[in-house]
Amino acid sequence: MIEKLKSWARTVKTDIVSLYIALKDTRTPLLAKVIAVSVVTYALSPIDLIPDFIPVFGYLDDLLIVPLGVAIAVRLIPSNLMAEFRAMAIEHERLPPSRIGGFIIACLWLFGLTACGWWLFS
Repeated sequence: MIEKLKSWARTVKTDIVSLYIALKDTRTPLLAKVIAVSVVTYALSPIDLIPDFIPVFGYLDDLLIVPLGVAIAVRLIPSNLMAEFRAMAIEHERLPPSRIGGFIIACLWLFGLTACGWWLFS
């Protein structure tokens, strides 16, 4: 079972890189690009929506949000294109962290904290 999980995790990691490549390709459908940019930005962001130090919930985003978003984006891309992108992803292996993704997640946190503060003080 552990080997199956490791294999699945490698597949998700490869698919994230594949989606990054798909974003640059003009043949990728627009809806797939929108979902892919969201998933790739979040996955490569140095900041998590739910910080990992929060017990149990800290890893929920890594275990649920990213794989679910990857699965949706992959299903929206034609299979022949996805096979091509996966082959290219195996060559690239890793991508750099996204500063834009970190900025977006930081803005979400700031918005959430501001909303909570406004609610508490009103």
